[in-house]
Amino acid sequence: MEMNMHSINNLKVMEVIDINTGAKIGFIKDIKIDCDDYKIEALLLPGQQKNSWFGKQEMLEIPWERVKKVGIDVILVDVDNTVSND
Repeated sequence: MEMNMHSINNLKVMEVIDINTGAKIGFIKDIKIDCDDYKIEALLLPGQQKNSWFGKQEMLEIPWERVKKVGIDVILVDVDNTVSND
């Protein structure tokens, strides 16, 4: 995949869009990085809020292989059953 250079702060303000449905998934909350290879492993987005005393929020994890295009102001991803909630 061809990718221009972006800072983490720039990625975090880009909206993540599912290319299959056109649905807006949200904004990046965090990024998983493989420290051995210095590669991005996954994007982490806020998921659904759990009903508990502490209101723990699930994280939606999108593997980097699912990122199809990083544009100027959006990130296009191919989301299917392989996307997991942590």
